[in-house]
Amino acid sequence: MFGLVLGVTALTAHASVSAQETLVDVASYRGLAADHRANRPGDILTILVQEATRAKSQAATDAGSQVDIAADLTTPHDRYDAGVGFGGRSNAGAQTTRMGELRTQVSARVVSVANNGDLQIEGDQVLVVNGERQQIRISGLVRVQDISSDNAVLSTRIANANLELVGVGVVSESQRKSILYKVFQWLRLL
Repeated sequence: MFGLVLGVTALTAHASVSAQETLVDVASYRGLAADHRANRPGDILTILVQEATRAKSQAATDAGSQVDIAADLTTPHDRYDAGVGFGGRSNAGAQTTRMGELRTQVSARVVSVANNGDLQIEGDQVLVVNGERQQIRISGLVRVQDISSDNAVLSTRIANANLELVGVGVVSESQRKSILYKVFQWLRLL
């Protein structure tokens, strides 16, 4: 009988200790059947970047002016005619077209959650190919409803999206204009 009382006492003491200590963090635990889409700070989600931009600006001017002055003098023996004329015409046209396209996937981290449940996200990805370094940065607000079941969201569904692609290396350096070119352009020689 003493062994049975000792066993029950030990079992009761063990149960009270295990109720206080657990291997699972109750605040961050998600069950196997729970929704595993990002919904709190520190969670990661995939951004499917599918951006295409196109802008076109066109302007044309057509101006002209003309001034004519004429005088005529007639005497019984002679006739004098005089005239002065000025004219001018100017035509000008300009067109600017710019297109850009970016298609990639970037992982982003939830930084904070707004009162209405929207997620503030930030992501950064660096890719180096043949010494050319490209960095993609993305930030903005994502509605939890726009996150798919595979924990991904389209970049077009990000509010206040800030998407930046920066390249540094031989290719991007070759795109920069030299100081000599800029001087000739300023002097309107190019």
